[in-house]
Amino acid sequence: MPTEYMLNSLDRLAITLESARKEIGTVKISGRVTQVSADSVRISGLSKAVCLGDLVVLQGRDARRQSEVIRLDQQDVIVKPFERSNDIGIGAAADLMGGLAIHPDDSWKGRVISALGRPMDRRGSLRPGPAAFLLDREPPHSMERGRVDTPVRTGVRVIDLFTPMCIGQRLGIFAGSGVGKSTLLGMLAGFGQFDTVVVGLVGERGREVREFIDDILGEALTKTVVVAATGDESPMMRRLAPRTAMSVAEYFRDRGQSVLLILDSATRFAHAARDVAMAAGEPPVARGYTPSVFSDLARLLERAGPGLSGKGNITAIVSVLVDGDDHNDPVSDTLRGLLDGHVILSREIAENGRYPPVDVLKSTSRLANRAWTDDQKELILRLKGLIARYEDTLDLRLMGGYQAGADETTDKACQLVPKIYENLRQTANSRDLGDPFMELARALYA
Repeated sequence: MPTEYMLNSLDRLAITLESARKEIGTVKISGRVTQVSADSVRISGLSKAVCLGDLVVLQGRDARRQSEVIRLDQQDVIVKPFERSNDIGIGAAADLMGGLAIHPDDSWKGRVISALGRPMDRRGSLRPGPAAFLLDREPPHSMERGRVDTPVRTGVRVIDLFTPMCIGQRLGIFAGSGVGKSTLLGMLAGFGQFDTVVVGLVGERGREVREFIDDILGEALTKTVVVAATGDESPMMRRLAPRTAMSVAEYFRDRGQSVLLILDSATRFAHAARDVAMAAGEPPVARGYTPSVFSDLARLLERAGPGLSGKGNITAIVSVLVDGDDHNDPVSDTLRGLLDGHVILSREIAENGRYPPVDVLKSTSRLANRAWTDDQKELILRLKGLIARYEDTLDLRLMGGYQAGADETTDKACQLVPKIYENLRQTANSRDLGDPFMELARALYA
């Protein structure tokens, strides 16, 4: 066979394959709804074409409803809609749309968006960016990430002194309901010289979203992207919101920016992930939580932190709503191991009127040694010792069982610790960007 004829045949074959590929790419893959329940929808005809996490659009009576694949069987697919599904009937069309993705852009700063990347602030449509960002991206490779070693001042004295932060760190705020978690997050929202702030509000009351934007962010909204999924929205939306916020933060990080990410709260994300997993048939193993909840938490939080060496970073502050004030519940215990430090808020301290109600003896930052000098570290260790002695002897002193002069350390604790507590007191609208150690020294020797 002549060589020229072989080449022409190969060229014709390549052209035919390319044409077929383009034609196949435009084919719509669809199935039909066969079962509808309160928390999921069963579809036939898609099981050979979809993967877990793919987006499927259901044709409802009133509108098209987006849903996510949560389980695959040999014959059927189980999906969970992002919105209400009471207008979806048997036989409704179900179209495969591929993986979940958003298209972030610099113009999103100053905007409030939903977990699906839709505008919520009634300021017009969002301009899509040039690249798609999947909502389940892989974190940077562990051996290629930058190091966390640059201290940053928050303006909250109790944190700057006892649990100092570094750029690229992931810090958890642990508290029961009504203790002051959201207030402290508001105090931290505008700290540091960050290029961009991304706020993920998960399961919040509807009024709190507006209050957080107007009262707490204020002028800082111009460099902030807010992703919100309120408590009345579906578990799918509440499970999606932190992933959307993380993807937006990764977009700005990949552009070399320093990003502050605030997630409130990881516990409500865990609750939503549990609901979705149980709808998929996964059994609960730890106080009602399914195994995938803990892997979802680890996968989400590992995406924060430093980016590739020489590139941007994501400094994350994650709130944790402690169920029943039990700091050893499964979610709290898991998150303490995943984060780079934890700040514990005490209901007892809050009831005594001392805000922020941070328990300095139970709070810790794993990167504090990179923020403290040797002298500062020695001072803080001594102060913690005095605070521990003051708290341990409180009942004894209240009963009159201790006489002044009996123990030098206890006497010093009684003299200095009330001054320390008074120095740590701050209101919600006050931030101190001076040197916290100098302020503390002036308070102790006043």
